[in-house]
Amino acid sequence: MKPRLLVTGAAGQLGRDLVGHLTGRPGIEVVPADRPGTELPDVGGAGGLHFDLTDRGATIGAVELVGPRWIVHGAAWAEVDACEGDPDRAFGVNSYGTRNVAEAARRAGAHVCYISTDYVFDGTLQRPYTEWDTTNPVSVYGRSKLGGEQELDPGWTVARTSWLFGAHGSNMVKTVLRMGARPPEAGPLRFVDDQRGCPTGSEDLAARVADLALSCTPGVFHVTNQGPTTWYGLARDVLAAAGLDPGRVVPITTAELDPLPAAARPANSVLDNRAMASAGMDLLADWHAPMERLVRGMIG
Repeated sequence: MKPRLLVTGAAGQLGRDLVGHLTGRPGIEVVPADRPGTELPDVGGAGGLHFDLTDRGATIGAVELVGPRWIVHGAAWAEVDACEGDPDRAFGVNSYGTRNVAEAARRAGAHVCYISTDYVFDGTLQRPYTEWDTTNPVSVYGRSKLGGEQELDPGWTVARTSWLFGAHGSNMVKTVLRMGARPPEAGPLRFVDDQRGCPTGSEDLAARVADLALSCTPGVFHVTNQGPTTWYGLARDVLAAAGLDPGRVVPITTAELDPLPAAARPANSVLDNRAMASAGMDLLADWHAPMERLVRGMIG
């Protein structure tokens, strides 16, 4: 029997791209998993699993049933503003749920690759954040994801990423295209110009996460597409890629948002991919490449 790789959060944006990418890798069997009630990608073979990762017994039982050699733990509650209003759920899923996955992985002898976030930083540095910079999250979501990192064994993998977009689920590229389709008389499109980050295509991220997981490479890695920008810059470039007028986009400050978001965002969440570079790994392409692929796929 082929060794198995379990993907949690397989019904999500990154999870679907992970499953799609990994099923093309020879010599492994991919098992998608997500919470009850979700529609899992079809991979045939072992099929998929539904379980609540906040339930310790259910999580241990599911992992024992699969018997994976690797677990890519992408499941999370990532609704940043909703997390702010319900910290018990945020920590229950993102921190305690990861504790359950970690315990189950130890029992199974599986290597864990955990998907984390730029939100573990406070955004006050004037340069990109390296893997060795001190974390200091300013939101419940960021604190709960950092809690998940702290549940992992030293020999496992953490892949932090930022500003994710892809073909599945909702994301800012899709939002910009939807807003750009409105008639000009609907008014300008207002986007924040004082938050900086690296937009990251989920397909590109999935491919690198697969490499890190299957090679059991230990440590923390920042994995983003290259090229920092702001939400304002992203919106302009998405409209331009779609053949629409980028001049419709107007820059605003975070303080001008109406209503103000419940959760604070780091003003600078640009991640320096220094650990990958130090390990001799190729960095991901500039973010415009996956963005333009996605836009072409959406507009035909």
